[in-house]
Amino acid sequence: MVGGIENQNYELAAWLSKIADVQKIINTKGKKFLPVFLPYAKCKALFLTGKYDVAFLGDGVLAPIGWAIKIVRRKPVICVLHGLDITYRNFIYQKLWVNFFIRKMDKLICVGQETVRVAKEKGLDEKKLVFIPNGVDTEKFCEPHMKEELEKIIGEKLNNRKIILSTGRLAVHKGVDWFSENVIPMLPDNVLFVVAGDGAKRKDIEKIIEQRGVQNKIKMLGRVSDKDLKILYNTADIYVKPNIKVEGTMEGFGLVAIEAASCKLPVIASNLEGLKDAIKDGENGFLVESENAQAWIGKINELLASDEMRKSFGEKARQYVIENYSWEKISRRYLEEINKLISNKNG
Repeated sequence: MVGGIENQNYELAAWLSKIADVQKIINTKGKKFLPVFLPYAKCKALFLTGKYDVAFLGDGVLAPIGWAIKIVRRKPVICVLHGLDITYRNFIYQKLWVNFFIRKMDKLICVGQETVRVAKEKGLDEKKLVFIPNGVDTEKFCEPHMKEELEKIIGEKLNNRKIILSTGRLAVHKGVDWFSENVIPMLPDNVLFVVAGDGAKRKDIEKIIEQRGVQNKIKMLGRVSDKDLKILYNTADIYVKPNIKVEGTMEGFGLVAIEAASCKLPVIASNLEGLKDAIKDGENGFLVESENAQAWIGKINELLASDEMRKSFGEKARQYVIENYSWEKISRRYLEEINKLISNKNG
C-alpha cells in the first residue's frame, strides 16, 4: 500500500502515456531518499528533456529540478501541488522551495481548492494556478470479494458484525486517533473499526484502545498489500476519513476516499480541506463536521441502520466517481493544460 501522492503520480503517468508521448524519468520511494535522489534526478532530467516539449513534476518538492530544466534546457515546467508541499513547516523549505523554486514554475496544478487557497495565501501567482482533482482507476479496486476473505485478513470470525474501514498513513491530521477515542466507544458493540495503515499516530491509537477498553472494537492491521486492500474496500460497510485541522499540514484531496467510493463503499469524511473536493455530500459520500463526535455517531448509525440503503447509495457513489474522477477524463484535463502551456510558449 503506497501513499496517495505516489499513487497519483504513477496513475497520471500511465494514463497520460495513452494519449501523449511521455517519458517517465523522475521517481523516488519516500522523502528520506531525497538528498540522494534530487541530484540524480536532476542529471537524468537534464539529459532526457531535450527532445520533449514540457517537463512535468508530480510534487512541489521536485521544483529545484524544474528550475534547473528551465535554466539549462529552457523548457516550460508544470508542477503538481498537493498541499503539504507548500505548507511544510520548515524555514529553509519555505524560503527556498515555496518562495523561490515553486514560484519559478510555469504552471501549478493544484489537486484541491484548499491547495489553491493556500497557494494564493503564500503569494504564488494566481495566473499559474489551475485546479484539477485527483483521479482514480475505477476498475482497479472494484471486484467481487467475500466476507470470509475479510475474516482471514482480520484473523477472526465476524458473525455479521458491521465493518468501518480506514486506510492510509496514520498522520496527525488524519484524525484516526481522535475517531478511535471519541466515536468508536459510543457505537454499537457489533461495530468493528478496521485500521489499515501505519504512521506516527499508531502508538497513540494503541494506547487509546487500551485506555478506553475497546480491544474488541478496533483492529489494527498495519500496512496491507494491494490484494488485501481490494478485499477491504469491497467487504467493509462504511469508509471513514475523520480528518482534523492541524496547523502546518493539510489534506490536499483525499484520494483513498474516492478509491473506496469506486468500490461502492459509502464514505463519511470531514468537511474540510481537500476532502470537500473529493466528496460531494449526498453524491459519492457524506461530509460531517470535523471533530463533532455526535455528528459522526449520528451519520454512522443512520447508514448502519439499513443494508439496502447502503447498497443503493454505494451504487450511486461509484457511478458519480466514474463520471467525475475517472483517470480517463482527468488525464485529458491535464493534457489540455499541458497543450495550453506549450501553445503559449511557442506563440
